[in-house]
Amino acid sequence: MEKRLYFIFGDMLSNAAIGGLTGLAVAGLVSTGWNMLIGMGIGMLVGMGMSFLGLLILCPFFGAMEVMLPTMLAGMLLGMAAAMQTLSQSQAAGVGAMIGIGALLAVFMFNAKLQGEVS
Repeated sequence: MEKRLYFIFGDMLSNAAIGGLTGLAVAGLVSTGWNMLIGMGIGMLVGMGMSFLGLLILCPFFGAMEVMLPTMLAGMLLGMAAAMQTLSQSQAAGVGAMIGIGALLAVFMFNAKLQGEVS
C-alpha cells in the first residue's frame, strides 16, 4: 500500500468526501418509518452509484478499494440509521465522512497485517 503523504492525505480526503456525499444522498432518500433492511438496501445501491461516480474521478489517483469501500459502508449504515431516526444533513455528512476515514484505517491495518508489517 502506498505510504507517500500525497496518497495518505488524498485517500483520507477522498474517503471523507465520498462518505459525506453518500451520507447526504442516503439521508435525503431514506425516511423514518422505512424497514431497516430496505433502508440498508437503498443505501447500498446509492453507495454503489456514488462509488461509480467516484471511480471515474478519483480512481486514477488513489485506487479502487479506497473509493468503493467507504461508499458502500456509509450507504448501508446510514440507510439503516435514517430508517430509525431523522438525520440532519450535517449529521449524515459527518457520520459518512467518519465512516469513510474508518474504512480507510481498516484497509491500512488489514493490509499491514497481511504484509507482516505488524505482529
